[in-house]
Amino acid sequence: MLKMLTPVEYHQSIYEIDFERLRARGIRGLIFDLDNTLVEWQGMTPGGDLAAFLERIRRLGFEVCIVSNNHPERVEGFSLKFGIPSIGNAGKPRRRAFRAALELLGTSVHQTAVIGDQVFTDILGGNRLGLYTILVVPINKREFIGTRLVRRLERWVLKRVRPQGGS
Repeated sequence: MLKMLTPVEYHQSIYEIDFERLRARGIRGLIFDLDNTLVEWQGMTPGGDLAAFLERIRRLGFEVCIVSNNHPERVEGFSLKFGIPSIGNAGKPRRRAFRAALELLGTSVHQTAVIGDQVFTDILGGNRLGLYTILVVPINKREFIGTRLVRRLERWVLKRVRPQGGS
C-alpha cells in the first residue's frame, strides 16, 4: 500500500520541478491540482510568477490540464484565466477524472505526470492509473478542515517513503 502512496518526486513547489528532465523522459502532458498546488486554497489570485511559469512549460511543449476536487465553477473560473482545460468535482483519487484529463491532453498514461500537494488524492490517484507522480509542499497551511486531518496521516506516510527530489 505504501508504494501506491509514494510519489516519484517530491519538491518544495512547482517552481523547483525540472521540466526539461521530464520532457527528456517522454512526459508531454501535465495534470495539475489547483488548491495549494497552483494557488492558495480558495484563492483566485495567482502568484505573480504563475502566468510566466505556465507560459514557460507550454513553450517547452507540454499540454496542461487542471484536475481538482473543488467545485467546477471555481476550477473553471481559474482555468479560463489561463486558457487551460479543467475538470472540477473530480472525485480524486478515483481514476475517472484522470482518464478524462488524458483525453483532453491527448496523451497516454506513460506520457503524463500529475502534480499536486496531497498524497491521498493526487498521488494515490495518479499512481492507481500509472501516471508519473510529483508531490509538492502545500502553498499555504490554510485548508479545508478534512484536509488538515488527513495531513497527519500524510506526514506519517512521508516519513516511511523515499521519493526523489527536493524535500
